[in-house]
Amino acid sequence: MKIQRLGAMASLALVGSIALAGCGSDNNASADAGTGDSTASSSGSAGTEDCFEGTLNAEGSSAQKNAFEEVGSKFSEKCSGATINYNPSGSGAGVKQFIGGQVDFAGSDSALKTVEKDGKVEATDAATFCGSPAWNIPMVTGPISVAYNLKGVDKLTLTPAVIGDIFQGKITTWNDPKIAAVNSGVSLPATAIKPFFRSDESGTTENFTKYLKAAAEANWPGEPAKTWDGKGEGKGKSAGVTEGVKSTDGGITYVEWSYAKDADLGVAAIDNGAGAVELTSETVGKAIATAKQTGTGNDLALKLDYATKEAGAYPINLVTYEIVCSKGKDAAKQKNIKAFLKYFASEEAQKAIEEIGYAPLPADVQTKVATAIDAIS
Repeated sequence: MKIQRLGAMASLALVGSIALAGCGSDNNASADAGTGDSTASSSGSAGTEDCFEGTLNAEGSSAQKNAFEEVGSKFSEKCSGATINYNPSGSGAGVKQFIGGQVDFAGSDSALKTVEKDGKVEATDAATFCGSPAWNIPMVTGPISVAYNLKGVDKLTLTPAVIGDIFQGKITTWNDPKIAAVNSGVSLPATAIKPFFRSDESGTTENFTKYLKAAAEANWPGEPAKTWDGKGEGKGKSAGVTEGVKSTDGGITYVEWSYAKDADLGVAAIDNGAGAVELTSETVGKAIATAKQTGTGNDLALKLDYATKEAGAYPINLVTYEIVCSKGKDAAKQKNIKAFLKYFASEEAQKAIEEIGYAPLPADVQTKVATAIDAIS
């Protein structure tokens, strides 16, 4: 499989159990959805699935970028005749491109909206395009790290109230008494706090603000949304905010864990009220296992409990969905989508992405995902 980059894009990333990192909305042009041969082929096997010869085009969540590069590389070893194009333009752009018929499937850190916004209902519009219901299939679980760069401080704990105040511009120096109160024994400098936020329309922003609204409503008056409503300096996409923090002493942002790890940034432990919880695959999996399905049948939209006080559960997570037509107009194309997603959800692929900063899907979610993919036609 060839993973082609579109413009300045990098390939899609898959995250295992929660959903990771952020999405922008710059509407980068993607390849035409009809590009390439969609004829199924028996030229090899991706796990238990047949490979295919042809092209799939997808677009959306930049949180998936690192995971998709890993999964795509492994898929290419098995299926040399398949080409997967992914444009990490952001969740908002990906959904728009899918509904507009420009891509074969979309990646989004938020499920399709079922309520009206700006005169449109995403789920309804997607169903109209598909000629069948569109399904939200969780594929990538990405912890959202609160990443920082602070000289001399390699261990930090934050509470939702403190995080809310930082991103509202109410706490402006790192030695503020509110930060010191939850970091006993840590020598905090008087360095100015410099928050960075996603300037593009981002699923990571929406999930992060959902967390702040649920866990610290008094400190976060705005409503959750893909567009930022707090303070700080805006940067485009996950890579932009990561670079902003990396180059700024006192910098802080919210970004998918894999980006923070790659940039060697500090990652704060989060205390939701049951003690400080470090970000690990295990603590993320514990939180994701409590998610409730809000979609029906094979529409696996999930609701995360951001205000959880479950001991040992890391609360700031996102699930990136692959948004697909349940029944497509092109049966051969649907078969290829099905083959690729089956590999994406396989134990082999999920284990691979765990090693680069994602969390594997909980067993019960993985079972539902497999059933949903089998039902695509």
